[in-house]
Amino acid sequence: MNKQALAAKIWESANRMRSKIEANEYKDYILGFIFYKFLSDNEVRYLKSIDWTDEFLPEVTEEDKETVTNVQQNLGYFISYDNLFSTWLKKGADFSVSNVTDALAAFNRLINPYHKRVYDKIFNTLETGLSKLGENTGAQSKAIRSLIDLIKDIPMDGKQDYDVLGFIYEYLISNFAANAGKKAGEFYTPHEVSLLMSEIIARHLKDRDHIEIYDPTSGSGSLLINIGHCASKYIGKDNCVKYYAQELKQNTYNLTRMNLIMRGILAANIVTRNGDTLEEDWPYFEDEDHDATYKRLYVDAVVSNPPYSQVWDPTGKETDTRFAGYGLAPKSKADYAFLLHDLYHLKSDGIMAIVLPHGVLFRGGEEGTIRKNLIDQNNIDTIIGLPANIFFGTGIPTIIMILRKNRVNDDVLIIDASKGFEKEGKSNKLRACDIKKIVDTVAARQTVDNFSKVVSRQEIRDNDYNLNIPRYVDTSEKPENWDIYASMFGGIPADELNAFQKYWDAFPALKTSLFTTENGAYYQPSASDLHSALLKDPDVQDWQKQYQGILQSFDSFLSKELIDQMMSVPLAKEEDVLSAELFHSMKGLPILDPYQSYQYLDTAWRKISQDLEVIQTEGQDIIRQVDVLTETKSKGGKSSFEWGGRVLPFDLVQNALLTDEVKALQEGEDRLQEIGSSLESLLDDLDEDVKEGADFLNDAKDSFVAPAVDKTLKAKAASDETLSILKNVKKLFTEEKALKKDLKKGKEDLEAKTKEVIEHLSEDEAKALVKQKWVDALLKELAQQQTDQLEDFGKKLEALTEKYSITLSDLGEEIQQTEKELQGMLDDLTGSEFDEKGIAEFKKLLGEA
Repeated sequence: MNKQALAAKIWESANRMRSKIEANEYKDYILGFIFYKFLSDNEVRYLKSIDWTDEFLPEVTEEDKETVTNVQQNLGYFISYDNLFSTWLKKGADFSVSNVTDALAAFNRLINPYHKRVYDKIFNTLETGLSKLGENTGAQSKAIRSLIDLIKDIPMDGKQDYDVLGFIYEYLISNFAANAGKKAGEFYTPHEVSLLMSEIIARHLKDRDHIEIYDPTSGSGSLLINIGHCASKYIGKDNCVKYYAQELKQNTYNLTRMNLIMRGILAANIVTRNGDTLEEDWPYFEDEDHDATYKRLYVDAVVSNPPYSQVWDPTGKETDTRFAGYGLAPKSKADYAFLLHDLYHLKSDGIMAIVLPHGVLFRGGEEGTIRKNLIDQNNIDTIIGLPANIFFGTGIPTIIMILRKNRVNDDVLIIDASKGFEKEGKSNKLRACDIKKIVDTVAARQTVDNFSKVVSRQEIRDNDYNLNIPRYVDTSEKPENWDIYASMFGGIPADELNAFQKYWDAFPALKTSLFTTENGAYYQPSASDLHSALLKDPDVQDWQKQYQGILQSFDSFLSKELIDQMMSVPLAKEEDVLSAELFHSMKGLPILDPYQSYQYLDTAWRKISQDLEVIQTEGQDIIRQVDVLTETKSKGGKSSFEWGGRVLPFDLVQNALLTDEVKALQEGEDRLQEIGSSLESLLDDLDEDVKEGADFLNDAKDSFVAPAVDKTLKAKAASDETLSILKNVKKLFTEEKALKKDLKKGKEDLEAKTKEVIEHLSEDEAKALVKQKWVDALLKELAQQQTDQLEDFGKKLEALTEKYSITLSDLGEEIQQTEKELQGMLDDLTGSEFDEKGIAEFKKLLGEA
């Protein structure tokens, strides 16, 4: 089972198990137990690395002081054998909630003093909340047994850069956040927003050997982790990132620490604090005795998603150096207080990204003063407007603001990314192509029509320091126009045809081959089928051939990168390599959107990387492995299995190598459909009176009942015509029964044969099938993009032609003709005295005197 399937299974079970417990609370329990399993498994792995074996593990106790000290010094904590997660599982029905409480108490007692800040009270939320899992110890024990049994299969070995554990942890946090309503905003930034911020920051830091990053409102810690993950792609060294995290709420603070530790980050690189960021400044250096020197720490990057428009107390903050030179945020809205805190802790060449409500761009008062000072001191680098409904629990418009202390640029890049998203339930979600387009625009610092604008500070001053995005970037959709002349006399206005200028530029002769004009102002279509004429245009055909050549080259590149080197592909960096080649290949090709192409690539890469992760972890022979998906036992105790390839889907193999068998089954299925249609036709042939009294039909009288048909035929209890129909029905039923039996047997045989074929594939055959799954499937999507583009263009041209195909003059003539016809019909009508008067009045309305 891959990590996506395992994560989905755990989430589904956990969501069911939580019953009436709030999602925001239940997450603390399951995530806490996952973390304890991680620590427990991590210790067992360490003990085995220093020659402990399963036989002697029961001797790992607190009494063995030498082992306790060894483990503490290397891991930062110690767990005795009796308190290991694996020992809990072995207890079975003897396991109770007391095992957990005793273990957590022992854990707190046995933390290495040097690692106290990382591990101290990390299980406090879990410990104090166990009572909510049941009304008594028996119910609590049962609930916990179910939880630990649910998570026991999560691998904790961290063999991959972004391992299974981290993926599952993030998956669960995301799903709990989606189910927690407004409370979700307290601890979770959607992964896509986090990734966007991380990519922008990581690109800025890519030339540094070591970086320090800080999140003063860390929540689950995902923002920090994503920055570290993105930065490591460029830095290329392990443990080169130091993480500072502060969080106000204790249970959320524990999430931060757990998340950081489980990503394999060294404890020495994790510095955290549970406290109020605005009330007491942090981070700062401390001496060995933990006496705060309060020497401010400056970092390479600060990232934060603080609570929006939070009330705070600015009293006494006038002398706080964090806000000096900028001003104090109003008591009712702490947004700029968080921003200035972040900015203060930046190095002179650092970068920060903060999520804020859209109102900070234009609100007046104290916020207007701070905004003016930020602009005048040239701190604001980029503003990115996000789609609405992108954060859990709130639909308010939000932005990401990028700031720096010392900038060379004397302008502000403003991006309106509010239109780029996909719907996911009630929320909106940034797509991979949306993220890449934003990141690329920030990197290139460029103006893009209807998307971004590089704005001078003078223009901003001229707008009274108002940064409201629509003032600078217009993404509104233009209303549809109706040309008065074309509406009266026909023809397509030149202005409306010019809306397709990118096509006319790409295909120079196309416009004149599709349309004619006498005055240059209005055009007539020169082909009855514009779409067909479009596809026959030489320029269009050349463009199609050019794109096919690009795809062929990309095919070769993908095969070399992914198939020939599948055991050594660097998963963390490979998507960037593939996307760079894709964009380079499409450079100069008009019409097609490379970001849409990238979206296809990203979707494909998610599946490809899953397979590569399995192959690189378990070896290339795993391609030929077949697993049991489900086991079903008959009443007699005989088992039947549903099989599936670990890497290769059965249907892929069947369509490639077992075409005759697949064709035979499809013919059988087609014949079943025909039998169904024939039975419906025979039912229609029955007289309605016969249907009403027929015993050989079901109660709804819409299908035949086989046993009743036999009975009627044997008794000859119907007319000759009806019996003739029923004989045909019986033949079809007999054929259908035999066919279903044959199809069932054929499917079983095909599945068994597919299993055998996969298990005996040669290395070349296996690679060829993997290429079909990965490369060929992606290229098919990319090829379809071109077809869809031309299809869409053709439909738009036809719609424009249709728009002015009937003029108002034509409609007027048609109305007059209809009135005449109606008057003639009225002349033929007769009726009572009152009817005649009504008809006469109606004729007057139609214009007859």
